[in-house]
Amino acid sequence: MVLVPFPFTDLSGRKIRPAVVVSANPQGPDVVVAFVSSVMPAATGAADELVLPLTDPDAGLAGLKRPSVIKLRKLITLHHSLILRKLGQVSPAIQRELDQRLAKAVGLA
Repeated sequence: MVLVPFPFTDLSGRKIRPAVVVSANPQGPDVVVAFVSSVMPAATGAADELVLPLTDPDAGLAGLKRPSVIKLRKLITLHHSLILRKLGQVSPAIQRELDQRLAKAVGLA
C-alpha cells in the first residue's frame, strides 16, 4: 500500500489517495496501482472490488486506518517518484485474492 496523487478520471485534478501496487515489478520506473477508497459499496461481492474491513487482521498490516475497498477497475500507471510514502503491505492471502480479482477485472479470467 502506498500514498499517491490519484488523478480524477476526467483529468481535471487529483487527490492524495491510498493505492495498492499491482505491477509485476514494482521496482521499475513505472508502477501500476489500484485505487483504494473508504467509501464502502452498497453491496459487497463485486468481482472487481476487494473489501478490507478493519476487523480483518491483514488491514492493519496494509496500513489502512478505515474500512476500505480496493477498486481493481480503477488502475493507473505512475512514475515511482510520485509515490509519496509507503503505508504498509498486503498479506500473501490478500495478494492472491487481488491477483484473481484483477485478472477478472481486466478480462483475463
